[in-house]
Order: sequence, then structure tokens, then C-alpha cells
Amino acid sequence: MKSFLELLNEKILIFDGATGTNLQSQNLDADDFGGEEYNGCNEYLLVSKPSAMEKVHIDFLKAGADIIETDSFGSSSIVLAEYNLQDRAYELSKLSAELAKKCANEFSTPDKPRFVAASIGPTTKLPSLGHIDYKTMHQSFYEQMAGLLDGGSDLFSIETCQDILQTKIALTAAQDLFKDRKKKIPVIVSVTVETTGTMLMGTEIGAALTSIEPFDIVDVFGMNCATGPQEMSENIRYLCQNSPKPVFCMPNAGIPENIGGKAHYHLSPEELKKWLSHFSKDLGVNIVGGCCGTTPEHIRLLVEALSNTTPKTRAWNYIPSVASIYAPAPMHIDPPPVIIGERTNANGSKKFKELLIAENYDEMVSMAKDQIREGAHVLDVCVAYVGRNEVKDMEEVITRFNTQVSIPIMIDSTEYPVIERALQLLGGRAIVNSINLEDGEERMEHVLPLCKRYGAAVVALTIDEKGMAKTREDKFIIAKRIHDLSINKYGMREEDLIFDTLTFTLGSGEEEFRKAGIETIEAIRMIKQAFPKVKTLLGVSNISFGLNPHARHVINSVFLHYAIEAGLDMAIVNAQKIMPLYKIDEKERELARQLIFDERRWEAVA
Repeated sequence: MKSFLELLNEKILIFDGATGTNLQSQNLDADDFGGEEYNGCNEYLLVSKPSAMEKVHIDFLKAGADIIETDSFGSSSIVLAEYNLQDRAYELSKLSAELAKKCANEFSTPDKPRFVAASIGPTTKLPSLGHIDYKTMHQSFYEQMAGLLDGGSDLFSIETCQDILQTKIALTAAQDLFKDRKKKIPVIVSVTVETTGTMLMGTEIGAALTSIEPFDIVDVFGMNCATGPQEMSENIRYLCQNSPKPVFCMPNAGIPENIGGKAHYHLSPEELKKWLSHFSKDLGVNIVGGCCGTTPEHIRLLVEALSNTTPKTRAWNYIPSVASIYAPAPMHIDPPPVIIGERTNANGSKKFKELLIAENYDEMVSMAKDQIREGAHVLDVCVAYVGRNEVKDMEEVITRFNTQVSIPIMIDSTEYPVIERALQLLGGRAIVNSINLEDGEERMEHVLPLCKRYGAAVVALTIDEKGMAKTREDKFIIAKRIHDLSINKYGMREEDLIFDTLTFTLGSGEEEFRKAGIETIEAIRMIKQAFPKVKTLLGVSNISFGLNPHARHVINSVFLHYAIEAGLDMAIVNAQKIMPLYKIDEKERELARQLIFDERRWEAVA
């Protein structure tokens, strides 16, 4: 009998329809729910009246659904606490999977296997708004998922996601469960986009995809709930054009209308069939089904139209990106570079350090917003300061930046607990700054597993046990070593790596640093030629450290120009202090170029 993933590659798969709608159609009363205190808790029906849920499963299986969902949307301790049932989360989750599995087995045949998807809802808490902390939500998801896995679920469906940070927490819980149980089952992630065009927290579909795409355990990505298929169509088109993962779509039977205090859904089975047939046959959606308001008749028509057919083959084009909780930002733009704002760094900005000491977090947010207005695409955030608690400071800053800053964050710290805490608080996709080989693999051993766990990209510095590399050859040798270790040993992808070839200042006057600029530029060229999917980064102002402000302005601008020509993708720089070459006096520009390329001319003194 073929597995879910095998069939996913062969044909359109069809989920069941709405659990709540079809339970409500049975006109259950408080006694059916086990008493007034549990009235409305669908998950407790598994104890008080399992036959009600069994009927829902059987009706959808008779309609021909390939996959039925467990009665566990709210079986986490977070939700069950509303009924004082939090201590029964594992039990109810396991019961939901066992019942669904029993029903699926009764209908499963070698020609048409039936599968059980463990329904994992968003809970009632939004971690991005501080409703709940990472640890508590992680523990709740882990317990729920453990029951669903032990009950025999064939796959996890993390669905109706409203806060992308909640989704990422659920994924880390799934990672830990799979590791502990030495067992992996497929995972679907399905976000909910409101009629406003974004998720509840304001997340665009592109930001959601960017945040989830790096997670290896996610097999399918898509949308469910909130609206009907018509309102989903543009976002579904976006996913079909951009998602490297198979696409899932489970809409409501239209947008609900409140009639007499009850939600009524008006999209007919025929209309749902028409829309989802279009999504699969014309756009390439791999899995379809019904959410709120959909009945066995909706699913029967989907099966009639799509069973044993294949979706359109998609030619997706995913651009490696990072993201804030709101929007994605590609790691390469034309023309380059991606500007990384450098002033939210306590080591580089006197003002930011003073605000940190004063714990003036509102002004720190204002500094971040100023850099966005000045043209930054990503913010470098460092709160390291001697004598302060860096973990606590990072918590305070990132909690605010996560929802108040519209561009992605680069976490800049040498301390592993600080990096992990920041990653636990960021809803989007971050960059971690940085790894190197100064102490051999020690830093990579700590940082890269965190990047894998939370889906982050990483900056890699060309430093090894001998120190910061000076020549292009040495910079490249270190980059290749980091590249090979990161991919082959730690499971990173080439497109997750951002190499900073570093530079010494040309302002020291020391002979050994005369070629610092050209060596750095040529190292970029070598790395990009050898590893075309990696990105490159420079802290541009290091090249002119120690010189007067006007000279720095000119040299930084000219240096950046030639670094971009060599393949530079990203620059940590104050965008306001970079000029295009045509705005620089021709003589100054040529002198800067000669300095950077070490084109010294010895003229005879008369």
C-alpha cells in the first residue's frame, strides 16, 4: 500500500470537510458533551459520545476522502484549560487519532488507502503579542502531538495558523517529538489569511512562505479557513508560482454570514468543486479539501471531479529571502546591495548604547524605524554591553522589534543563549551573525543547529585558527571549509550561507594592509564563482577606519561599488553615507580607486 508522500507525487489528494459544521448538524445537547461544563468542547465528545465523531469520519470516508482529520483541533492543554481539561490533553489527542485511524482502516484498500491527519490548531494565544511564552506553548504542542502520534496519525496538519511565530513553535515541538520517538511523519503547515489579505498578525503570504520554507520537516505548505476559495485565489496563485513545497488548499464554503447568531455558509458543493478544480488543474495545487461549512456532499463532488487526476506541473521560482513578521526581503536585489542597517548595534552606535543603558526601548524602536526610512532592508541588532544581562536585553528589544519593525532582523551576538532566545521570539526568518573557525568548529557546533532548528540564515566570517585571513586565497580556503562543513555536516543549504570576507582598514599606513581592499574584493569574486547560491556581505566602513569623515565617505562609496561588481550581495552600512560614483569628484574618486587597488606610483622629487 502506497504512503501519503508517494501518492502526493502521483495525484491530487482530497481531505475531508468541516468537523464543527458536521457535528452541529447532529443537534447535540449538553448531555451529549458530558454535561454543561463541557458543552461545546468537541474534543470531549471522544469521551462522552464518540459515536458523534465517528459518524463525521464515516460520512466523509463514504464521500471518498483520502484523508480524514482527527477531532483534535483544540486538544492542546492551552485550549482545554477553558474547560478545566488541560490535564487530559495527551489522552484526548490520542483518543482522537485512535478513533480516526479505526475508521480509516475500515475503508482503506490497496487501491485507495485512507490516511489520518492529526489536526493541530493555533490554540487561543498569540505569542507575538506576548499572550504566552515560547516554553509553555512548546510544551503544550509537544504533549498534544505526542498523543496524536501515539494514537496512530499518519501525518500532522498544523492548521489555521494566525501568528507565524505560533507555527514556528509548533514546528520546533514536532522536531523534538520526532527526535525523541525516532520517528518522522509528514507535516502540513496551513496558514489562515483574513479578508484583509494578511494573516491575523499582518503577515503577507510571502513572509509566511519565507518563514516556513527552511524547515526540513515541512512537506506541504498552504492555506485554510477564514474565506472561501475566491478570496484565496491570488494567494494560492502566489504559492503555486513560488513555493518549493507542494501546495495545500482547504477553504471555507464561502465567507460566513451571521444569521440569528449562527454562522451560515453559502458556497455550494458545485461552486467549491469548480474553484478547487481550477486551483489543481490550472495552478498546480496538490491537496484540496473543505474547511468551515463544508459537508460530505462538498467532498463527494471534489472526489468525483479530481480523484485519480494529477495537478498541473508547477514551474515555481522561489527567491531565497529573509522576513519580518510582515513581509519578505530577498537576500539579493538588483541593483545590489541589500542594505543592513548598522545603528541598532550597541558596539557600533553610541546613541543606541546609551538608550540601552537607559532602557529606553521606545527610542530604540524609533532608531530602527529611522533606518528603515533611510533605506535599510535588514536591521543588525546587537545589545552586548559589559555588566548587563544580554539575554534579558535581547528579549526586551526583540519582543518589540518583532511586531513594531517592518523589516527582517540580523541577530548579532557571540553568546549562544542570546541567539537562541532571539530566534524563539522572532516570527519571521532571521539572519544570525555569525560563525567562524577561530576556535575550530566550536562555534559552528553551537550556532548552526540553532539556525537549522529555527530556520535562520547565517553569516560566516573568513577567520580560522590562525586569525582573520588577509589574502584572497586564504579567505577562499576558509570559506570553502565553512561551506563544506555547514552543508555536509550540519545540514545547511548553500543558499542559507552569507560569507563576509572581511577587510582591514586602509587607513593604518602599514605595508601589510596596503592590499586589504583588493584582496577582499577578489575573495568575493572567487567565492561567488565557486558557490553561486551563497550570498556575500561586507561591513563596508571597516575599509576606511581611522581616516577623516570626508575621506571615509568617498572611500566607502568607491569600495562598495567595486565590491558589488565582484558579486557583493549585502552590505552593513549607513545608507545615508554612501554616494553613487557620479556624485563624487572625479579626482577624489580616482585617488580612492588607486588606494583600494594599491596602484601606488613613485614620482621623482625634483
